[in-house]
Amino acid sequence: MITEGWADYALLDSGYGRKLERAGRMTVIRPEPQAMWSPALDEAAWERADAMFDADRSSEDEGGRWRFARDDMPETWPMSFDGVGFLGRFTPFRHLGFFPEQATQWAWMLPRIRARVAAGGPPPRLLNLFGYTGVASLLAASAGAEVVHVDASKKAIHQARENQTAAGLDDLPIRWLVEDARRFLAREVRRGNTYDGILLDPPKYGRGPKGEIWKLFDDLPPILADVAAVTAPDAMFVILTAYATRLTSAALAGLMTETMGRLQGRVFCGEIATAELSAGRVLPTALFARWMSDTALTAEPAALRGA
Repeated sequence: MITEGWADYALLDSGYGRKLERAGRMTVIRPEPQAMWSPALDEAAWERADAMFDADRSSEDEGGRWRFARDDMPETWPMSFDGVGFLGRFTPFRHLGFFPEQATQWAWMLPRIRARVAAGGPPPRLLNLFGYTGVASLLAASAGAEVVHVDASKKAIHQARENQTAAGLDDLPIRWLVEDARRFLAREVRRGNTYDGILLDPPKYGRGPKGEIWKLFDDLPPILADVAAVTAPDAMFVILTAYATRLTSAALAGLMTETMGRLQGRVFCGEIATAELSAGRVLPTALFARWMSDTALTAEPAALRGA
């Protein structure tokens, strides 16, 4: 899957372990180990960046600090995708308050939610686990879904609510929960609740609000088993994204095929990459596995098949 960029985001250039990006009105430089080639643009283009993230190589959590081209840099700035607004921001962990490579998943998800809504019946229920600052949740809700958004970080949930207000979408049906994803899912399994769409974007390592430890390779198999238990038989999708370099998309697909085995459906997998403007290269950023029920595949509008 290739993210081509959109009006408010572009991968301008990459090389020498860095990437030059435009995010809204900001141009930024961030570390990118997979950009092993040489930049296509000259140094002057890179020197015009508004901000550059210096990584702390001794840090295990991708920490570091931003260096700014001027003193009056804003804490946040407006962004949008598909007509839904949110805030870009400089975080202590090199991120920008959203993950631009996820745009290809958003673009795939939205027409399927809209098609389910147009088909009639109750609004589709979507669960967003490890949901971060809520861009995917806002997009899904704006398309007609009822959303439950779960993240262990109180700060991320606060920023998600800020995004909702900035977008003028405070009336959308979204539950924002500061919660350990495993604990929340275990309760949902006991309650017998199900969802028509589920997003998972787990970190390699993390901590829950009560100090719970998350390790991707240890915790992904059991959490996917609980995801399968709360997936409706005719669900639109389950989308899993991972950033661990030791993984492969085939491994994610194998795990998802096993855990979703009680449900009738198919698993698709691959890489997510971002297309670069300067030289047309694609920069790999993540892996994904996606499950769709047989019911959803059969009912999929012709225009979406193969997309």
